[in-house]
Amino acid sequence: MKRFSFFLRCIAWIAAGVYVPLSWAQPTATHWVATWAASPQFEEWPLVVPEPGSFRNQTVRQVFRVSLGGERIRIRFTNEYGDNPLPVSAASVSLRSAGASVVAGTLRPVTVGGSRSFTIPAGATLDSDPVDFLLPTLADLVVSFHIPTEWYELSKPAATFHHLASQTTYILPGNQAMVANPSVEKTSTSWFFISGVSVQASLRSSAIVAIGDSITDGQGSSVDANQRWPNLLSERLLGASSHRHLSVVNAGIAGNRVLTFFVGPDTLTRFHRDALSAPGVRYVIVLQGINDIGIPSWLPGIAFQHKSAEQIIAGYRRLITEARERGLKIFGATLTPFAATCLPTVPLFPCSSAYYTEDGEGKRQAINAWIRGGGEFDGVIDFDLAVRDPLRPTFLKREFDSGDGLHPSDAGYRAMAAAIDLALFETPGLDSLIPGTDKPGVPALD
Repeated sequence: MKRFSFFLRCIAWIAAGVYVPLSWAQPTATHWVATWAASPQFEEWPLVVPEPGSFRNQTVRQVFRVSLGGERIRIRFTNEYGDNPLPVSAASVSLRSAGASVVAGTLRPVTVGGSRSFTIPAGATLDSDPVDFLLPTLADLVVSFHIPTEWYELSKPAATFHHLASQTTYILPGNQAMVANPSVEKTSTSWFFISGVSVQASLRSSAIVAIGDSITDGQGSSVDANQRWPNLLSERLLGASSHRHLSVVNAGIAGNRVLTFFVGPDTLTRFHRDALSAPGVRYVIVLQGINDIGIPSWLPGIAFQHKSAEQIIAGYRRLITEARERGLKIFGATLTPFAATCLPTVPLFPCSSAYYTEDGEGKRQAINAWIRGGGEFDGVIDFDLAVRDPLRPTFLKREFDSGDGLHPSDAGYRAMAAAIDLALFETPGLDSLIPGTDKPGVPALD
């Protein structure tokens, strides 16, 4: 009765010309949406992915280019591959100023269970408490946390990390989690112990997860420039008024494969963790398979891991089935040219051209033909067409080649992002649904 009376008063005020904010009449429902991610991996192949090292009484300050903004955020810490609990004595979030410095007025402590110090159990992830924090879209979010001295005596080198960050991480001496202009001990280009950032957003807001290998991870792009194609896609979406409710998160792992473990869990194994379980996910883009083709030829002793085009396509079908079971749209991206590939078999050694073979090229062509014409994905993104040399279609266009014949340059990644039809993310009637379900949501009022 009281609620009915309230609405009658609203109607009377409106009739009298009194402005009544919609937020008074009906509160906007919200949910958590991923705005940044990095897929956890562990040190598997020291010659391919160098061991990240240990931390002892140091603060790890990391920079993340987010997608969607908001006023409340949550950090996901991970010790997934650790053998021992990881203690954190202090953590903070802030906005970046330059280098390791942050905007002092934006420093906020991060707590877990109301405590500023907490422990991440071995083999586990841990979500922070929500943090009231004004996060602009496409901002550089800084997350800092201090690992105390005692942990060094109990643990082996950092076991859970993301190798190819293409972003500078700052290692600070002592506890400088709440220091705006810290001293820096050393730097890294990997991310450690954090796998995601979520923002509280309206129910209309949702996430696009880009899952793949080094080409999604951004290998060959400029460090600290955020030129990975998922970053550039996010810029396009957030620059269009009809798509400002969408975030893009990167679930690429350099060296990853669809079917077989190599670097990081294979895509079939990690699909639920890195894509289906992402907060607010509604769409998935799959650019994956070139390593299933090339790695068994490139590295000696693993020729038995060769997979046929049909086997790789069967892997895609499993991903499609799993995504559809969750009510998600899943898009297939064609595999990009690799005829000029020359990669070192071990660091500092001359590169080997063994990654590319004629047989491998035949597999790529067969897979791309199926992606384009198979009709099994919900949509197709033709990255191959976007970056190939029209005169030599098995090669990357010269200006799109970062130099190794496989990974695009900044310009190549921009061409990939520009090739994505934004209409793929306009599903009639779906904006009123809760992402990942078939349940009606509360219409967004923002």
